[in-house]
Amino acid sequence: MDAQSIYWTPFELFGAPITFNVTTMITFSIAGLIVFLFTFIGARKMAMRPTGLQNFIEWVIDFCRGIIKANMDWKTGGRFIALAYTLLFVIFVSNMMGIPFEMATNDTHSVIWKSPTSDPFLTLTLAAFVVILTHIYGIKLRGTKEYSLDYFRPKWFLFPFKIIEEFANTLTLGMRLFGNVFAKEVLMLLIVGLGTASIGWGLAMFAPTMVWQAFGIFIGSLQAYIFAMLAMVYMSHKVESH
Repeated sequence: MDAQSIYWTPFELFGAPITFNVTTMITFSIAGLIVFLFTFIGARKMAMRPTGLQNFIEWVIDFCRGIIKANMDWKTGGRFIALAYTLLFVIFVSNMMGIPFEMATNDTHSVIWKSPTSDPFLTLTLAAFVVILTHIYGIKLRGTKEYSLDYFRPKWFLFPFKIIEEFANTLTLGMRLFGNVFAKEVLMLLIVGLGTASIGWGLAMFAPTMVWQAFGIFIGSLQAYIFAMLAMVYMSHKVESH
C-alpha cells in the first residue's frame, strides 16, 4: 500500500465513495490518549495539598470553571465542567502536535504527522458536536416547548435568521480553529523549507523558526481557549432564558 492510500482511505457508503483521513484520525486519537493518561495519572492519588500533575489539573479545572461562570449560572453550568475541560485540553494538545515537526512523504508529499486541528473536517465535526449538544441540553433542561419558543423571540419573523445562525455558529466555530492552526503550520513549513535549502539559509532561518514556534504555542493555546469559551457561550444561550 502506498503512502497516498494510507493518507486518504476510500470506502463506500450506500454506493457513494467516501474518503477519510487516516493521519487526522491517528493524530487526534493520540491527542485524546495523551489527555486521558495525563488526567488519569494526575488524578490517581488525590491529596488535600495537591502537587505536580494534580495541581496542574486542578488549575485547569478552575480555569474552566471561570469560563463557565462567565457565561451562565454555576447551578446550571456546573454540569458542563467535564465538557469544557475536555474541549480545552484536547484541542490544546492537538494544536501543539504539529509545532515540533511535521512529517510528509518525499514521493507523494502525503502528510503523515501534523496537528489534527489543521484538518477542516475535524474542526467542523467538533463544532457540529458542540452545537448538537447545545440543542440536546437545551431541550433536556428547559423542555421542548420553552426551548422551541426561543426561535420566535422577540419577534416571530426572526425564525429564519435564527436557523441560519445555527449553521453560521457551526461554520465559524470550526473554520476559525482550522484557519489559525493551518496558517500556522503552512508558514512553519515555508520557514523550514527555506532553512533546509542551504547552510546559509539554515543559519538565517534559525531565529525566525524559534520565534514562530513560540508564536505557534501562543496561537494554539489561544484557539483552544476561544473554542472552549464559545462552546460555553453557545451552551448558555440554549440552557438559559435570554
